[in-house]
Amino acid sequence: MTLDPRLIELLVCPVCKGPLELARDERSRPVELVCHADRLAYPIVDGIPVMLEHEARPLDGATAGELPTP
Repeated sequence: MTLDPRLIELLVCPVCKGPLELARDERSRPVELVCHADRLAYPIVDGIPVMLEHEARPLDGATAGELPTP
């Protein structure tokens, strides 16, 4: 399932209200919305972003645009 790019432009991090970056897996499917400022990755489940802080995955030493292994 694809996400409308206009939706991604409207969404912000629920913690800091900063911009989010769409992260894709190796098959170019959207999997997470990443906030680099807070180092959190919000999952996309069945094409719906889950924008809850307690559902976010903390990012560890990964570089920008790179998906760390869970």
